[in-house]
Amino acid sequence: MKRFKFGYLALFLVIQFEMPSSGEAHDYGDALSKAILFFEGQRSGFLPEDQRMRWREHSGMGDGWMYETDLTGGYYDAGDNVKFGFPMAFTTTMLAWSVVEFGDDMPPTELRNSLAAIRWGTDYLLKTVSQPDRIFVQVGDPSIDHNCWERPEDMDTARTVYAIDAPNPASDVAGETAAALAASSIAFRSWDPGYSETLLRNAIKAFQYADNYRGAYTDNGHVRDGACPYYCNFDGYQDELLWGAAWLRRATEEDDFLNYIQGNAKALGAQDNINEFGWENKHAGLNVLVSKEVIEGSMYSLESYKASAESFMCSLIPESPTSQVQYTPGGLIYRPGGSNLQHATSISFLLLVYANYLSRSSQTLTCGGGGTLSNLSPSALRRIAKRQVDYILGHNPKGMSYMVGYSHHFPQRIHHRASSLPSMKDHPNFIACKEGSLYFNSSNPNPNVLVGAIVGGPEEDDEYEDDRADFRKSEPTTYINAPFVGVLAYFLANPDL
Repeated sequence: MKRFKFGYLALFLVIQFEMPSSGEAHDYGDALSKAILFFEGQRSGFLPEDQRMRWREHSGMGDGWMYETDLTGGYYDAGDNVKFGFPMAFTTTMLAWSVVEFGDDMPPTELRNSLAAIRWGTDYLLKTVSQPDRIFVQVGDPSIDHNCWERPEDMDTARTVYAIDAPNPASDVAGETAAALAASSIAFRSWDPGYSETLLRNAIKAFQYADNYRGAYTDNGHVRDGACPYYCNFDGYQDELLWGAAWLRRATEEDDFLNYIQGNAKALGAQDNINEFGWENKHAGLNVLVSKEVIEGSMYSLESYKASAESFMCSLIPESPTSQVQYTPGGLIYRPGGSNLQHATSISFLLLVYANYLSRSSQTLTCGGGGTLSNLSPSALRRIAKRQVDYILGHNPKGMSYMVGYSHHFPQRIHHRASSLPSMKDHPNFIACKEGSLYFNSSNPNPNVLVGAIVGGPEEDDEYEDDRADFRKSEPTTYINAPFVGVLAYFLANPDL
């Protein structure tokens, strides 16, 4: 219902903009707490006693029965009741990367909550790779699910399990799963060493599947029918192979993975300099991640990754001769296709990570070969990120926070089944598939506030209508929120630039 092909961005004229005055400073601590809390509203499975989103209850308790295996848990990706493995793994990677890079900026309580959010994802991902030569990539038939407007607690739609067995390919999902487990192993290393080791061991196993059986998971006909058009792999699986190997290199420091990302850079497209980053395309994030070893460790054999990362950074600076990014009149990064705030949050995350890498080694950024864009300080990148954060939290032409529950003016009618239908406590009787249409078509605000959810966001003209039916703008997703956790942690610790 909401997945789109995000094509490579063509060159755009950069819209020069003047930001409106902010009125008052944002409470980044409150926003961080809420951004993490959101994930509790997306939980599937048996909810623990400390569940804070109390209007949610257990759901999907029979997931995996047709394979006689336990596939309960994990996250619903957005406003539906399907568990898509590809974006769930990416979400988990980004939550883990948020802790790896910015965990020290988080208050202890929110660090614990972040680790709990990661573990809800990794516990499920471990189940998906628990059987030899098999990976489970999805639970739920999206076509059937999307024809219902039904609480997850009431689900009576088919909980179809999509599994891929060797030698059928799944390099993208397996590679992203490897990245998620490896990144999470770093996040848990000092908190739960035994769990960290389990994550790393299974990350290696997932990567071996990805590398041994190369190809996209949607090359498999039975999976294609379920995953497409929602989470099809349009842009290739090669980036996930490098992404998984890069995270394993960081988690293990082993030369085998270093040699992999060195030796396969050209063959797997790392030098294509693709300025994309999201659940489908990892290129820009891969380049930033790998560049750390060049910037901080003089690993010059990886210089091509750093060059691509710098090119990406320069493409985001409006004054740069290589700028490729369109901004709305109000200053929001904009890419066509819907669910635009996923770009704003993920790009902001990369800006801050790269700025930190530069700062630690007292390096600067040069765009366009000199002039006024020579020796740009890391602060220049951080200012772009801060502009995106403040826009999302309400410093925009609409004066609206695009995070639900933050400030006094936020979307009330988000495209989200559980939020828009009455809770089990308020309406314990079963609400059937089509009976939910009454609530979907209602103009009333959602009865359950999905605190912390960041919606798809406004269009290129900064306009936003609070319309449940307009899923491109009003639907939240886990992969919009995940990178924002790290971004908010940074600005909580560094509010003034």
